[in-house]
Amino acid sequence: MNLIRLICLTFCFSFVINSHAQDRTWTYAECLDYALENNLLVQRGELDVELGEVNLKQSKANIYPNLNFGGGYGINWGRSIDPTTNLFRTQRIQSFGWQGGSNVTIFGGMQRMNTIKQNKLNLEASVSDLEKAKNDVILNVMTFYTNVIFNQELLETAELQLGTTTQQLSRTKKLVEAGSLAISEELDLQSQQASNELEVINAENNLNLALLNLKQVMQMPATEELQVVVPEIDADPYAFGILSVSDIYLTAEQMQPEIKSADLGVQSSLLGEKIAKGSLYPSLDVGYNMFTNYSDAADPLTELDGTFDPPDEIANAGFVSSDPSQSITIFRPNPNSIQVDNGVWDQFSDNLSRSLNFTVSIPVFNGLAVKSNMQRARINREQAEISALEVRNQLRQIIETAYNDAVAASKAFEASQKQVQALEESFRVTEKRYNLGAVNFVDYQIAQNNLFRAKSDLVRTKYDYIFKTKILDFYQGKPIEF
Repeated sequence: MNLIRLICLTFCFSFVINSHAQDRTWTYAECLDYALENNLLVQRGELDVELGEVNLKQSKANIYPNLNFGGGYGINWGRSIDPTTNLFRTQRIQSFGWQGGSNVTIFGGMQRMNTIKQNKLNLEASVSDLEKAKNDVILNVMTFYTNVIFNQELLETAELQLGTTTQQLSRTKKLVEAGSLAISEELDLQSQQASNELEVINAENNLNLALLNLKQVMQMPATEELQVVVPEIDADPYAFGILSVSDIYLTAEQMQPEIKSADLGVQSSLLGEKIAKGSLYPSLDVGYNMFTNYSDAADPLTELDGTFDPPDEIANAGFVSSDPSQSITIFRPNPNSIQVDNGVWDQFSDNLSRSLNFTVSIPVFNGLAVKSNMQRARINREQAEISALEVRNQLRQIIETAYNDAVAASKAFEASQKQVQALEESFRVTEKRYNLGAVNFVDYQIAQNNLFRAKSDLVRTKYDYIFKTKILDFYQGKPIEF
């Protein structure tokens, strides 16, 4: 019994959780955060920034001296050279040793310093490219989010139209049953209801497609449920900005990351030219090396043990005076010695060698490699300058097009508002006269369809105007909010 109760409680809890998840509605900010977190271009841009940081750190480390240690071990058989004496021996020799060295470039044509500056610019360009990738996501999410709420409102308009027709059909059926209207009036309304149902189905399909597009740009699986919040948007056509195209472009030029990235690319290419020219100058390197080794073939060491043998007598070692008959005899001590192993640390100490080297390299002829690198650097710089100009032209053209579209959308929205106001009054009068039998169904249907199309156009022009103004706000650096 307790198990059954637990299963029921678990099922009910899961049902509540799933129902809550399905009922969740997404705001524009939530959709954007989800898209930025999952977008692959943004993730690739973050890795590019990380790679730029590594390259900059490496180029800075290259100006410091390097330091390396190493060692080796070997066994030789037969006739070989003793590494401690460089003499030939015919025996098995076991040897090992270690070496260490350090090298630093004192001057290298300023190539390393210019590489540091170039990698710093490349890192800044990667950051700008990452911001550009995020901006692309923002524009895409804004586009498809606007399309979703646009199609939601179209669906509501179609459902409202269907509801009006359904109510009119219900009223007409009663009048037909009472004999006040002909059966043709009811059939015409049934046809109109079917047309309205088809319009609702089309609107639902368009909304589902818009939701699918939004899910795809968010990198969300199509199987997941997605409902968006329909915000209250103030779309006053008279609120269009007073800034000119030039004003908007000048603002965007200072703020858009693609412009900054292109300019940084030009600066980086100029440093690339300096790096290539640095190969024309002599370079100066300083190196310090140490080496020592050990061999088991080394001769043992001889050391005094502190004892002495009987001294040796040395006669006629000297004279007291100039008289040879008065010579003296002395005794020389004979200290004892022993042989000890020539150990590892003893040989390491005895065989240690050091060297300090100064190396000057003067380029004379390198198969035109330096000249070719300089030509490539110049071409890269010219290409970077063209790319920077191209990016500016593209931005200017985008803003010019967006501005003209916003102006046209503002006028279309204003005209649609006036058209809907007029057709609403016309339909109100026609519907009243139709209910009184003063006009036929054809006139009623025409008035209804005209109003429906006008409302649909109003929705379209409204969101078209909203989207175009949001584009201009984006290029002016204003936050995009819904």
